[in-house]
Amino acid sequence: MTSSEDLRSRLHAIDHRGYPAYKDLKGQYDFGDYILSIDHVQGDPFAAPSRLSVHVNGRKAGFPAEYYDTYEKRITLQDHLTRLFGTQLARGSKKASGSGKSGLLAASRCGQEVLERTACRIGTGRKTGSSGAADTAAGSVILRFEAGFPARGRTIDSRELEKMLFDILPGCVLNSLYYRKINQSKLKSAIELCEDQQYIRQALPGLGLCAFIADGSVLPRESGISDRPMEGAVPFRSPDSLKVTLELPNRGPVSGMGIPKGITLFVGGGYHGKSTVLQALQNAVYNHIAGDGRELVIADESAWKLRSEDGRSISGVDISPFIRQLPGRKDTSHFSTEDASGSTSQAANLMESIESGSSLILIDEDTSATNFMIRDRLMQQVVSPEEEPIIPFIERVRSLYEDFGISSIIVAGSSGSYFHVADHIIQMKEYVPYDITEKAKKAAADFPVFSAAQGRFPEYSKKRCPRPYAALKKDDRLKLKALGTSELSLNHDIVELRYLEQLRDSEQTMGLAYLLKYMELSLMDGKRSMPELADLVKAQLDEKGLESLFPSQDVRSSLARPRRQEILACVNRYRKLNL
Repeated sequence: MTSSEDLRSRLHAIDHRGYPAYKDLKGQYDFGDYILSIDHVQGDPFAAPSRLSVHVNGRKAGFPAEYYDTYEKRITLQDHLTRLFGTQLARGSKKASGSGKSGLLAASRCGQEVLERTACRIGTGRKTGSSGAADTAAGSVILRFEAGFPARGRTIDSRELEKMLFDILPGCVLNSLYYRKINQSKLKSAIELCEDQQYIRQALPGLGLCAFIADGSVLPRESGISDRPMEGAVPFRSPDSLKVTLELPNRGPVSGMGIPKGITLFVGGGYHGKSTVLQALQNAVYNHIAGDGRELVIADESAWKLRSEDGRSISGVDISPFIRQLPGRKDTSHFSTEDASGSTSQAANLMESIESGSSLILIDEDTSATNFMIRDRLMQQVVSPEEEPIIPFIERVRSLYEDFGISSIIVAGSSGSYFHVADHIIQMKEYVPYDITEKAKKAAADFPVFSAAQGRFPEYSKKRCPRPYAALKKDDRLKLKALGTSELSLNHDIVELRYLEQLRDSEQTMGLAYLLKYMELSLMDGKRSMPELADLVKAQLDEKGLESLFPSQDVRSSLARPRRQEILACVNRYRKLNL
């Protein structure tokens, strides 16, 4: 390791040289209060920015140990520091003029959710073997960011880079990564909110609940392209019959609607808030920042938004509990297709969610295949069961809960048949929920039951063991790319993700790309099942983080951790999946 003055001397020595000379700067430099590491240098001013990191010793950073003594609090602290550092960098970004990305300074842009990111890592005091960590001592801080090294054309402008690294960066580090310099009250509030959120999440199973929505929550969003709370929105108010009061460790007593395990139906007129509730619940698998409006909307962390997905690839999934033998005697116990229909895709999505360990299914009829959800009595009389291969979800929803403990929350606006099977029925009226279970059940009694009663959930093939795609082994440098939350590509093979609605951040998509590559090259062996692969990945990420996917000093600064459900969903949509 060399001193910061050595870096200054190197900058002066390469000024006005060709841009590739910047690569001589790679290494670590002691700035006294922190270490600056230049981890990767861009090859061209128009290429992806250079990757840098700041390493602050735990004693100098000074963050209280109780702020990172659990996984959830550590992630909250990391998220908070990333936001602070990003705000500081934004003030200095592009103050250097020049070609390409000259002068750019940027850290991860965090949204409303609190996610584990490679952008920031707080040391826990235990050796994890994480790549790129200069200091794993308790409380140490590693903050990764990007910088556009300045150029005039393709000639180095090191004087501008000197200003970035010596005039702008030190203030950013000091004002965001040292406990004594930040707003300690805001950090304390963030940690306390995390404690309250985790208290609710852990309390749900013991209370017989699968989700909780606090009174006063603001569920509507600002617009279709903004995830911020809508101004003037109607605050959520629980019906008395489902009201639960929790004694939170920091906020004290908080009341709200507890959604019981089982089958819950949300009904009501169009634009009255049914789908808004469901969208809040599907995102409630993550903790949210203060001011989001959904801070205390908490769902089972394994909750899965189930929908149809026309055109998706399916590989070796047993969909026979929902789709019996298809025309042409096509077997559905090991079903594969490159172009799934609405009903076969939704059946496969459901069976894959069971495989991933989800214990809560969220369904909106607007994004479901009608023939997968229901067949009315008249259609059953005209088209006999022997002529219809689809067994609708309504005939399996009860056994899913009774046999597997998988609850369902369903939004329905046009079919009353689910009144017969629902345990609780909530009507949304002008964004206010009303418990109409008794009224709906009484009305349903005057109508014939939708179909014959079903027994236990049928047996199905449970073990799928993917083998590696051999062609990938021949190439040590696989190209990875992510397009928002819509798709990723591995070695030019596109994986469609646009219908994974609980994927919230493009950095999660990039995380999925690296995880898919890692699983293909290191874990898939034809013997390990999908759940076993997910268990191995979880254990590694819990212990070493996403950093463990990279060689030393080459950790990407822009990855976020996806859930187990999205990891397996990505693998299932990979068209080269070898089963």
